[in-house]
Amino acid sequence: MAAALDRWHFRFRRGVASIHVPTCVTNRDFSTLPLSPVFLRNLERLGYRSMTAIQAQSLPLILQQRDLIAQANTGSGKTLAFAIGILHRLDPADFSTQALVLCPTRELADQVAKELRRVARFADNIKVLTLCGGAPMGPQIASLEHGAHVVVGTPGRIQDHMSRASIDLSGVRTLVLDEGDRMVGMGFFDEIKGIVNACPRERQTLLFSATYPDDMKMASAAFLNRPAELKVDAAQDAPRVEQRFYAVAHERRNGAVAQLLAHFRPDSTLAFCNTRIHCRELAAELCAQGFSALALHGELEQKERDELLVQFANRSCTVLVATDVAARGLDIRTVDAVINVDVAKDTEVHTHRIGRTGRGDKTGLALSLCAPSERKWVKLIEAWQGAPVRWFPLAELQSTADGMLQAPMLTLRIQGGRKDKLRPGDLLGALTGVAGLSKEQVGRIDVFDATCFVALDRQVAGRALASLAEAGIKGRNFRMNLLKPAGA
Repeated sequence: MAAALDRWHFRFRRGVASIHVPTCVTNRDFSTLPLSPVFLRNLERLGYRSMTAIQAQSLPLILQQRDLIAQANTGSGKTLAFAIGILHRLDPADFSTQALVLCPTRELADQVAKELRRVARFADNIKVLTLCGGAPMGPQIASLEHGAHVVVGTPGRIQDHMSRASIDLSGVRTLVLDEGDRMVGMGFFDEIKGIVNACPRERQTLLFSATYPDDMKMASAAFLNRPAELKVDAAQDAPRVEQRFYAVAHERRNGAVAQLLAHFRPDSTLAFCNTRIHCRELAAELCAQGFSALALHGELEQKERDELLVQFANRSCTVLVATDVAARGLDIRTVDAVINVDVAKDTEVHTHRIGRTGRGDKTGLALSLCAPSERKWVKLIEAWQGAPVRWFPLAELQSTADGMLQAPMLTLRIQGGRKDKLRPGDLLGALTGVAGLSKEQVGRIDVFDATCFVALDRQVAGRALASLAEAGIKGRNFRMNLLKPAGA
């Protein structure tokens, strides 16, 4: 970071002094915002009834088109905040790129784009395009030729398009730097600098970051125009997450995870390990006991990661065992419980982990296992939250006769996607028509460029696969198969 700053010649845009604003907001009703009735009705249909702390504090400023520095943790609701701001000032009739969102990872960019599309349902023909590495350039260039209202992407791929002159950022009205600290930490500073310089000087810039150290303040000074500065502490939303700590011998922690799952029986659980080896070992042990478990870590190929995340999100997998690669940048909406199989050595990492549950107006459960050698890390957590943690005995945990948690759904993978003109409605129609399933037996449908994933009730998944394989979809035959976690 320091080296990047040494190379940077700062140009302060019309004054850059940040303005701190009060953080006490009592009215969290979306109806208090100057949004159209149809916009508000769509938010209500999506289940957004009251604002989180970061939304209540930032949205009035965002809707006033103020530049903003917002310091908030994962799971705080920041994506919805800037999505509302982007869409509020969007002109659907203008197909130039009016908003650009930069994200550190492909996973986060995909989730941000999905959220933008959901929130944009109140209007017609709003195009949100994702531009990330790991995907071929050709289809992206072709899509850009037809225009896109909002582009969401990673800095490296956006700069690739700039070098090919395939993207025009001259019409950008809103620039969002999501998880700015992480992008800088990953070495994207020079790319961000080039992208910012390609955007108009007269724009709104929103910087969201979990941390905001002094060197980042210096770097962002050139990007922002007298920004308002907000900081939302995790404690403001802490009551939604119940934390429980359990003392355990180091060699017994895998068995303790199974005890916790059998006792609390959460529908979806993220279990965090500090190492890839432990992650793989725990997932394998849970599968051997009949749990539907998958392991997510940094050695997986992008395609494997995508498939794991789809299965967890659509309830085809009940336990996702992960290293901290999944702690930030993954918008997994419904997580009932987080299990810290190893205590995080950093309070920020602990905060990001438990921030995966208890989102929005839902409550969550954070369960931490602690070996004797990890007590020192628990003391750091206590100092951070300003209160002692609560300890519970593992011996009090009880399980039902059927201790395992079998996922209610199985995922059907279809080797065809957007490029084959497949849409969610096509898949639902084929499953309810040809395969004879009810709508209740079909879960989440994810359509990507070359692949589709459909969650099916596990009791009818085999029959549905056989019917579709024989009859086809839209008169065409596609290769397809069921994805099954080892414990399924």
